[in-house]
Amino acid sequence: MRTLLHCLLFCCLPVLAAAQDTLFRFALVTDTHVGVQTGQEDLERTVADLNNQPQLDFVIFSGDVTEFGTDQELQLAKSIISRLQKPWYIIPGNHDTKWSESGCNSFRTVFGDETFSFVHKGYWFIGTNCGPNMRMGPGQVPRENLVWLDEQLKKPQYRQLPVIYVNHYPQDEGLNNWFDVLDRLRGRDVKVMLCGHGHANKAYNWEGKPGVMCRSNLRAKADIGGYNIVSLTADSIYFNERRPGVRTLPAWHRVAQQGHAWMKNPPRPSYAVNDTFPQVKVKWMVQEAGDMGSAVAVNGNQVIYTNTNGGISAVQLSTGKKQWTFATGGKIYATPLVHGQYVVVPSTDGYVYCLQTRNGRLAWKQPTGKAMVSSATLYNGAAIVAGSDGHCRAWDIPTGRLRWDFDSVKGFVETRPMVYRDKIYFGSWGNYFYALDANTGALSWRWTNGASSRMFSPAACWPVAADGKAFLVSPDRYMTVLDTDSGREIWRVQDTANNVRESMGISADSSRIYAKTMQGRVIALNARSGQRELLWKSPLELGYEICPSPINELNGIVYIAGQSGVVTALSAKDGSRVWQHKFSNCLVNTVQPVNATTVIASSMDGRLICLEVKGN
Repeated sequence: MRTLLHCLLFCCLPVLAAAQDTLFRFALVTDTHVGVQTGQEDLERTVADLNNQPQLDFVIFSGDVTEFGTDQELQLAKSIISRLQKPWYIIPGNHDTKWSESGCNSFRTVFGDETFSFVHKGYWFIGTNCGPNMRMGPGQVPRENLVWLDEQLKKPQYRQLPVIYVNHYPQDEGLNNWFDVLDRLRGRDVKVMLCGHGHANKAYNWEGKPGVMCRSNLRAKADIGGYNIVSLTADSIYFNERRPGVRTLPAWHRVAQQGHAWMKNPPRPSYAVNDTFPQVKVKWMVQEAGDMGSAVAVNGNQVIYTNTNGGISAVQLSTGKKQWTFATGGKIYATPLVHGQYVVVPSTDGYVYCLQTRNGRLAWKQPTGKAMVSSATLYNGAAIVAGSDGHCRAWDIPTGRLRWDFDSVKGFVETRPMVYRDKIYFGSWGNYFYALDANTGALSWRWTNGASSRMFSPAACWPVAADGKAFLVSPDRYMTVLDTDSGREIWRVQDTANNVRESMGISADSSRIYAKTMQGRVIALNARSGQRELLWKSPLELGYEICPSPINELNGIVYIAGQSGVVTALSAKDGSRVWQHKFSNCLVNTVQPVNATTVIASSMDGRLICLEVKGN
């Protein structure tokens, strides 16, 4: 009955609100996915159709503009969108940022920004990025976007204006920090919040305020794709699906401009788990103004870390007091590499930086052909860095002298290479896993999982090795074991009951391989067996997990990073829970034990914490 009434209501709505009653109209185009089979043609058809709609004042593109966020896809999308003969505004979606070879810099370079803020006929339109940026996991409005939003909300000219907010993701638990945005908008006259991501027209209520998801521009199984025309009248906001070049369908949804009050005491993430383990306390915390997308380096009484504002910083391990900061020209997703008095960090500005750990002063920097989103590893006094320009290079750390250069990497590299028995191992988003001679850079062998899509590549995993075997996991949900000398497959298993993805580690004695499953369990395998031998499955359920954070072990404790701000310590003996602590609601990069009582962790929302554990 409810469905029938809904249909009757909207069948009675006009195709478009009467012109004399309309304040203005705009188009919402989303999920164009330029790079998939029909993405380019569907977007070209829509742009041509938009130019034939004189009643539209402007166009908003609400994310997933491309399929993989490659420089080529972004340039192609921009060339098509630039044919518009009216103003347009754009934000990225998760497909534009997760697999970005530029570390999310090219979107800003090509389109000018990753946020927008403008006023049109008395309405304030504001749009933010959604992530996840480079790290697979739930969506997240980047920390730097929240800082920007705070600055916008402080401006007096916006204080009394009605608001239309745009993000690629719905404003619910699918976005790890949805509440950070809604709490900032609370108290403002928000008329509607718009999104894409779900590829369908759908109405929502987010904490008392109306939300609307709009269809993808892709045709899918239809003959043509489509977009939405949004019409504002004095009392309503109408949504009509437009089939480019064919017709405008009757309004499928209406939002009243009045009568939507913010929910009182809305639900928020629970930190109750911390009460269960009072022996774990936060000793200190640093909050950065940008995301943190990497692990950290512990160097004596020093913690060195990076952020997506391009900063490399050091704080005291004992107090968290800032020692120094060095600014690069691009976002950083690399884990610092410390060797002696030097720290090496690749940046998405296309340079590899070497700083003095004592004061953060530049020792040297070397250019590469493209942005760097991978981390450096150490071999015989050299920093090994596999990049986005098809090269893997070895730089002498004290001098910056290039020792060798392997120039045949397909696709870009996001991982930290592994050193094992004088070889360098790493995966790329070109569907290959490489083994290079660590002294010369010569190719020893390469292996492919045969994936047809790069999103299944073994590229984000930090591989591990033991007993002449390299272990890796990837989004195709296989664990693969390769002979480190030849690249021969020893075994390769997809266990549907324990779907691995990109998160794994190795025990301190190299006897066990740890992996996190998508079902929220941690498993331990026998590293010395010639076949897949499960030693234990943790009884603790962490919930759905896809983040690629490495797993560490120290003193019989296995440390797990969760995708919603939870640090978990398990017994290495049987996987039973030792303790947990929640310090954020965003992805934890890595949990790094310093000793039995001190643990360092960082999260994607720019938090760096030092945990003090008693009785561990």
